[in-house]
Amino acid sequence: MLDKRFIRENPQAVKDAVAVKGIDLDVDELLQLDQDNRKLQFEVDEAQARRKSFAKQFAKADQARRAELRIEHESFDAQLRDLREQLARTGARLSELMLLTPNIPWSGAPVGPDEAANVVLRTVGAPPEFDFTPLDHTELAEKRGWAEFARARKVAGERAYALVGDLVMLERAVHSYALDLLRGREFTPVAVPALVREEPLIGTGMLPKAREEIYAIPEDDLYLAGTAEVALVGLHAGEILDAARLPIRYAGISPCFRREIGSASRDVRGLLRVHQFEKVEQFVLCAADEAESARWHAELLATAERILSDLGLCYEVVECATGDMGVGKFRMNDINTWFPSLGRFRETHSCSTLHDWQARRANLRYRDPDGTIHFAHTLNNTAVATPRLLAALLENFQTADGAVRVPEVLRPYLGGRELI
Repeated sequence: MLDKRFIRENPQAVKDAVAVKGIDLDVDELLQLDQDNRKLQFEVDEAQARRKSFAKQFAKADQARRAELRIEHESFDAQLRDLREQLARTGARLSELMLLTPNIPWSGAPVGPDEAANVVLRTVGAPPEFDFTPLDHTELAEKRGWAEFARARKVAGERAYALVGDLVMLERAVHSYALDLLRGREFTPVAVPALVREEPLIGTGMLPKAREEIYAIPEDDLYLAGTAEVALVGLHAGEILDAARLPIRYAGISPCFRREIGSASRDVRGLLRVHQFEKVEQFVLCAADEAESARWHAELLATAERILSDLGLCYEVVECATGDMGVGKFRMNDINTWFPSLGRFRETHSCSTLHDWQARRANLRYRDPDGTIHFAHTLNNTAVATPRLLAALLENFQTADGAVRVPEVLRPYLGGRELI
């Protein structure tokens, strides 16, 4: 969330962010509630101070005066209860609106309502050329017995899949390669829970806005997380860290779950858009400094590009528009990888800077050497997410006889095999 003082002092900037991000929020209502809340809090504080003075007067009063004070105290207590109830109602509504308040987007972000306004910054590599008719990843996986789609749907419904044999090993190779690369860059691997409480989802900004996209388990007050970022932010929620610990770099490992409600008719075939997937997530928690955040954003993006380049895949880097970047993002770059069967690029990575927007929600702070406490900055980017990245590997590196060439960086994890 944003700092309340910032909102008071920069109402037009917040209104502009609401407009360009397409958020349903009345900023004037939020400002009025904030004013009312502060006024009520002052009145409650004053009333509580007066209540204490009653106790002192009562102790010194004679019997007749005590009887008068009791009557006054009962009336006063009723007024105090009413003030507290008003404060609770106003505070609850203010909190609701604060959780909907978007981050102010980067000045360089394209302004537009959705991904159609995104701008391609660069394209790296070239799509493969085939001297045969290539198969899409679904046909190839089924032909080689590497995936079960129909049988998996019997178990788990639409968008389910089961990987088999060499495709399982390829997936493990992709994740092992990514983890080794991140460990070499001083990222600490963390295998996080996929089941999370509501608080970390609120802390990361997944709730309340995206509730319909999240699998809920109401009997246990738990949810299935859509990314390791949820647990990684939650690990340090409510803490005050020593500045000497920063930056904290995590390689979050987790299964991820998304309902994909808004995409019911899109990409339902194969491995492109599924409800369950595996991911290694890059996550950084750093000092509250814009230059430091920008440096880490560039590094996270470069790491994702290094991974795709090492894998030999053609990709494009996109500057995401304000309406596509999400409520909490300051800046977001997607990386889209080439899929021959589609004849176009599809998103495989998303690099995001959130400044202190998440840290304020999660109460995640650090203390400087001089004792000053700040809310930290958070950033994240995909390292690898499968099975979508597997689909890209199958399609781009297939051979005429139905085999798949293994990228050189993955061969050590597959016993040196060049083909599967």
